Amino acid sequence: MKQEGVEVFGTLTEAQLRNRVEPEKGIFIAESPKVINVALDAGYEPLSLLCERRHIEGDAKGIITRCGDIPVYTGERSLLGQLTGYTLTRGVLCAMRRPASPNMEEVCKDAQRIVVIDGVTDTTNIGAIFRSAAALGIDAVLLTRSSCDPLNRRAVRVSMGSVFLVPWTWLDSPVSSLKGLGFRTAAMALSDDSISIDDPQLKAVKRLAIVMGTEGDGLPLETIAETDYVVRIPMSHHVDSLNVAAAAAVAFWELRASGSS
Repeated sequence: MKQEGVEVFGTLTEAQLRNRVEPEKGIFIAESPKVINVALDAGYEPLSLLCERRHIEGDAKGIITRCGDIPVYTGERSLLGQLTGYTLTRGVLCAMRRPASPNMEEVCKDAQRIVVIDGVTDTTNIGAIFRSAAALGIDAVLLTRSSCDPLNRRAVRVSMGSVFLVPWTWLDSPVSSLKGLGFRTAAMALSDDSISIDDPQLKAVKRLAIVMGTEGDGLPLETIAETDYVVRIPMSHHVDSLNVAAAAAVAFWELRASGSS
């Protein structure tokens, strides 16, 4: 079975596509012409395309030209829905080569603001966080292994391709290890010693890592304990918290590096 065959669009699970056993053979699925073009612009390697027949001379035409000599599978909308198990957004999917994950030092080398995503498993939230990160000045994203894969098909689609624009990698060491790279760390959490997100001392930090946890349980206590700051977003009407994606957008904007616009 060739990995670039039509089965990658329907019968392989996300875990099989990711291929942890042989990472160099891992692939992911980009969905919709806009997202596919963002991936191509970022240098990702296309392996095969799946599109509705009517898009061959429509939305997929430019992508087919850009991708060159790769397999193109096509059919009617109902058939492709049966094959994939979902309705195609804008009728075009592209299987792409998963790049090797860079190391943390490489990703963070020139960064002033990064986000650490700890244990966030919802694909929609991951995609939304990446979109906000790209738009609001976050230089890099680190994820714990308990978080959702950013190259999950739905996460990629929700991000509108922003996962291809912001450097990211997996964090395989404690959050405190970021101090060795010159970062101060700020946990977004509610605690008795938390400071408001608009505290001037946060804006003055040259290199800051914003640590986000799950919406339900939040960050583990041990993670909060090893950060330099615990930061809260002031709330009104007795609302206790925001969805993690919404909270991330607020934090990215308010904690942007001095001089950022």
